[in-house]
Amino acid sequence: MEGLGHQVIATASTGRQAIEAYRQHRPDLMTMDISMPDMDGMEATAAIVAEFPEARIMMVTSHGQERMVIDSLDAGAKGYVLKPVRIEKLSDMIAKVMERAL
Repeated sequence: MEGLGHQVIATASTGRQAIEAYRQHRPDLMTMDISMPDMDGMEATAAIVAEFPEARIMMVTSHGQERMVIDSLDAGAKGYVLKPVRIEKLSDMIAKVMERAL
């Protein structure tokens, strides 16, 4: 993301860490993996959006997880990118997610 002109301000390895990182940093955009230990990305997204409705969260997922993507969008995610992440797709989705927030 830094190569696209964005600054990474925090990382998290678990869903609970992601929630705490959002609370602490309140980023303009958060990328969230669907599969994480202790709490998946959908649960973490729902928890963040419940507390911060303005949160812009973009899911990162593998092929074959279409149902999880839909569930993530229902949980409040604003978009998604598929792994392996291609820089052009990432750039496009970031722009769309940020545009939707206006």
